[in-house]
Amino acid sequence: MITNHADIDVFIGIDVGKHNHHAVALDRDGKQLLSKVLPQNETKLRALLGRLAKHGTLLVVVDQPATIGALPVAVAYLPGLAMRRIADLHPGEAKTDARDAAIIADAARTMPQTLRGIRVADENVAELSMLCGYDDDLAKQATATSNRIRGLLTQIHPGLETVIGPHLDHPAILALLAKYPTPKALKRAGKRRVETLLRKQAPRAWKRWAAAIFTALEGQTVVVSGTDAAGLVLPQLATSLAQTRTSRDDVLARIEELVEAHPLFGLLTSMPAVGVRTAARILTEVVGKDFESAGHLASYAGLAPVTWRSGTSIRGDHSSRRGNKILKRALFLSAFAALKDPLSRAYYDKKRAEHKKHNQALIALARRRCNVLYAMLRDGAYFHASEEATAA
Repeated sequence: MITNHADIDVFIGIDVGKHNHHAVALDRDGKQLLSKVLPQNETKLRALLGRLAKHGTLLVVVDQPATIGALPVAVAYLPGLAMRRIADLHPGEAKTDARDAAIIADAARTMPQTLRGIRVADENVAELSMLCGYDDDLAKQATATSNRIRGLLTQIHPGLETVIGPHLDHPAILALLAKYPTPKALKRAGKRRVETLLRKQAPRAWKRWAAAIFTALEGQTVVVSGTDAAGLVLPQLATSLAQTRTSRDDVLARIEELVEAHPLFGLLTSMPAVGVRTAARILTEVVGKDFESAGHLASYAGLAPVTWRSGTSIRGDHSSRRGNKILKRALFLSAFAALKDPLSRAYYDKKRAEHKKHNQALIALARRRCNVLYAMLRDGAYFHASEEATAA
């Protein structure tokens, strides 16, 4: 929210585009001073603002704070949901850059409470945000590749998939698939060569895995159509999955460095089941933003229940489908991992005793932990469970 709204003379709304932007400038009376397409160039943007400065104090508002909003030319942004609701109040149904820019400028002029200030993030948090996004992409890629490998193995040899599929996260199994991708190749290599390959990277499990693999191979004598094609695809998929997992390890190492260097590292990780990845997501999605209460933080994370009531036929509370999905996922997974903690487990069991389903109980636990997180960040206090609460 802009507190010195009365001092603003010109309101400039910029609809951010991939190649070009559109700017609309209004004075305090709503008179249009400018409507122009702008290039993706900070120098030219500043030149435009210099020409408009003759009319008085300027307020530049954008609709995407993560792109051009990060430049010093912009000081506020209008959230997308608020913009869409405000757009419904304006006549016409057209969707153009000029109309959107005019709506942004008019909202800045008449409804300053809808605006949000832009804060320049520190370098560490900005780097964390980029690395966490890349880590999420790698995780999706690894899951898709792993599922593809298991699908192909199921098609050509279900018994072999039962043995190999659950261990695709281990480099020894991926090296085995890269070298001997088909049942025929495994049989031709022989048990001794397979054991030698597995022994190098899986010193504890190699003997058990090798025995299970050759037991599965003996259980199927039929060669399924498409096995030769699978023999061409599987080595490439195994190599790709191994590279993806190596990339994730490299990214995680850098994320750990950045998180451990942050002043809030000790505070965040003092909470049970908050590891490096969860702490990184809290730093990128929560720290630096203002929340009036724990309820506001829970609503932002999509953990606050939504009440549905209409007459006598519709009644009840449901989980929200809105909010920051990245933060919601991180807090939900953290709550699941926290079931090993006695206090969290007791709260989860309490919700289950109230006839809540598993996911409902986990969301309730994540909401409870969200309250604790808010208090920790607000007071700068480390997590501490009293002896009485732990005993209970």
